[in-house]
Amino acid sequence: MRLRMRAFVSALALATGIATASLSMSAYADPVPDVGNWQSVLDQARGQTVYWHAWGGEPRINDYIAWAGNQVLERYGVKVIQVKLTDTADAVTKVLSEKTAGVNDGGAVDMIWINGENFAAMKRNDLLFGPWVEDTPNFDYVDVKGKPTVVNDFTVPTDGLEAPWGMAQVSFYYDTAKLDSVPKSAQALLEWLVKHPGRFTYPQPPNYMGSTFLKQILTELVQDPKVLQQPADEADAEAVLAPLWGYLEDLQPLLWRNGQAYPQNGAAMRTLLGDNEVDIAFSFSSGEVSSAIEAMELPDTVRSYVFDSGTLGNTNFVAIPYNASAKAGAVVLADFLMSPEAQLRKQAPQYWGADTVLAMDKLPKDMQDAFANLDLGIASLSPAERGTVLPEPHPSWMELVETEWQKHYGVVQ
Repeated sequence: MRLRMRAFVSALALATGIATASLSMSAYADPVPDVGNWQSVLDQARGQTVYWHAWGGEPRINDYIAWAGNQVLERYGVKVIQVKLTDTADAVTKVLSEKTAGVNDGGAVDMIWINGENFAAMKRNDLLFGPWVEDTPNFDYVDVKGKPTVVNDFTVPTDGLEAPWGMAQVSFYYDTAKLDSVPKSAQALLEWLVKHPGRFTYPQPPNYMGSTFLKQILTELVQDPKVLQQPADEADAEAVLAPLWGYLEDLQPLLWRNGQAYPQNGAAMRTLLGDNEVDIAFSFSSGEVSSAIEAMELPDTVRSYVFDSGTLGNTNFVAIPYNASAKAGAVVLADFLMSPEAQLRKQAPQYWGADTVLAMDKLPKDMQDAFANLDLGIASLSPAERGTVLPEPHPSWMELVETEWQKHYGVVQ
């Protein structure tokens, strides 16, 4: 799952115009927690309030965040308030503006659900606290060897600046009661739409699901996918992106509502399929589809699949700004999110259906059994069914693609 940065560049220009008169809030400064001394972190965190800026567009995810907050409050005395975002770049912008204005302590943002270009921008501009992640107790359970994206965010090394808390891989889904077969490549999707116009769409970029669809198509069509692992300014970007724009020219008039409107996000796209307005949709987790079936948002005949050549996969994280007011509390919350208990609940389809970042062989026997016995739901894909996991492009490619897409295809919602 990728969480946004569009406002960052404009914010940089805005922030540089802010008067640099000091707005120091050192009286509210949170002493830097010594994460290697865990008891001292717990002591420092007790009584703090963590303002967690997180995408708020999915009710089940919001419920999970509320559950995690209650657990942390009961166990550690840390209060968690979710600041619900439609665009993660808003939180990035806030931190940048505070830094430019000299607010180096007592910031408004304590933790951000983040990955991709947002993380790259914050790391590049020294907006993050850390390193701290590898000293937390529950990081010992993280599958660093088997899931290398837990320490590499869209090709950018995390360097202990963000904690992994969920895995994601694109999967498509459809109603087996209505379709006997489905397209399993970018070209096959285009050919299918010629025969079934209007029966597919994608969220409008820069929504992360819409942007993910563009990346999926680009990764499949580009002549040499390895070029996408390098910054866009190190390649002939125009030539690299040409196949994507050619594809979209053919695709656009075949989309739902002739490509003149788009669902706002993945949940809205799911509703279109449930309402029989489209036949194929996609998600960043097949477990989310099972969750939707369990919640009666989709019929129980819906099933998931992936493209034959693979689909994009990544890790999503939580990070702490350099000027957070409650660093210790945020560290405690992040550590809990990596715990076997929290990860087990997160993977259960009735709560979320997201894949774990943990290594099963590192867990206590009772937790290994709990994960093994977890019913992932009728529409969830097993690891063998997920096929090849394709690497995310370098963040700079998505910034370029989103900008150009808006020029050619963006509509006013």
